[in-house]
Amino acid sequence: MRFDIDSFRETGDSLVRNKRRTILTGFGVFWGLFMLLFMIGGGRGLKGVMSNIFEGFATNMVVIYPQYTSKPYKGFAEGRFWDMTLTDIKRLEDMVPELETVSPTIGRWGVTAEYGNNSFNSASVKGVLPNYAKVETPRIKYGRFLNQVDQDQSRKVCVIGKRIYQSLFPDGGDPCGKFIRVGSVYMQIVGVDFKAGEQISINGSASQSIAIPLSVAAKLYNRGNTVDMMCVTGRSGIKMSTLENRIRSIMAREHIFDSSDEEAMMYLNVEQIFRIVDNLFRGLDFLIWLVGLGTLLAGCIGVSNIMMVTVKERTIEIGIRRAIGAMPGEILSQIITESIALTLAAGTVGIVLAVMLLEIFEKVIDNGTVFQIGFNTAILATALLTLLGALAGLAPALRAMAIKPVDAIRDE
Repeated sequence: MRFDIDSFRETGDSLVRNKRRTILTGFGVFWGLFMLLFMIGGGRGLKGVMSNIFEGFATNMVVIYPQYTSKPYKGFAEGRFWDMTLTDIKRLEDMVPELETVSPTIGRWGVTAEYGNNSFNSASVKGVLPNYAKVETPRIKYGRFLNQVDQDQSRKVCVIGKRIYQSLFPDGGDPCGKFIRVGSVYMQIVGVDFKAGEQISINGSASQSIAIPLSVAAKLYNRGNTVDMMCVTGRSGIKMSTLENRIRSIMAREHIFDSSDEEAMMYLNVEQIFRIVDNLFRGLDFLIWLVGLGTLLAGCIGVSNIMMVTVKERTIEIGIRRAIGAMPGEILSQIITESIALTLAAGTVGIVLAVMLLEIFEKVIDNGTVFQIGFNTAILATALLTLLGALAGLAPALRAMAIKPVDAIRDE
């Protein structure tokens, strides 16, 4: 009777140990898959945030504006400032046919916009041509953007940004056709731009800007033929970095400064910024998959180890099954099925928790950015779990197949 009690206790202790090992092993698989999917969703959300920052900007754009020279040239001392002019538009279009858009701008900051009793301080006024929409694409909520007739006839019309609209028209509604006071001049609203992206801008954030025809800005601010800067975009397939030397030479020859003087003219290549961001996210994706798969693989190795221990503790059971006629394939399928079931059960919990936390992230941030994983990603993760579960159970299954009834009885 003493022998039976000791056997019962030993069996109970073994079951407890197996249960603990199974839970710990399942946690490893759960954590690995959770980390992989959570990082994939987080990476996707981060891409969305960056996309919002660069929303509407041409990816092949260069911003050109004059600066003080740093080298003496043809009798002119260093430290001389030069002005970019409207004549440079035609010059660049004719001499650099690879350019698709040449759009000059005139800016004025700290302007007050008023409508009735409502006002908005620190607005930025942008004098632009209609083709500026190809440089920084507006998201028109009401009305339209500036057109060529506005430019040719010097119409006192404007397109206001989102924050200006919300300040001047707190009750909402279509403000097109109404007149607002911009500084000391009244302008008629023809459009409202709801473009997002506060972190990057040209001559002021789009949400706090008032776009007016370039011809009107030149007259209001006595600019004559000069402009502050030019935004140029290249045709499809053209790398803007290959045009830098030619554009510098053209501008240097016209405005008399050394073409090798890089400080005399700023050539801000936005295309390179986009390329850096793309490379950054490629590296981030690689790191996410590397860390996630490594963690998941470690969990599956744990599954293999626990199945090895399970096979060892079930030597007698397997030997008896073999003795009464169980085929090796049946033993193989049983162990692999248990391994797959363990990984799938733990992995499913990881998928559900990752989806729930990513959903919470979306609601907390609440800016339209999608942090959620795709359905295809979840299916791929499930298929990967099944494969890894089968591989994790393969070695223990082969060991179980090698057990002979005689050896099992000897262990008993």
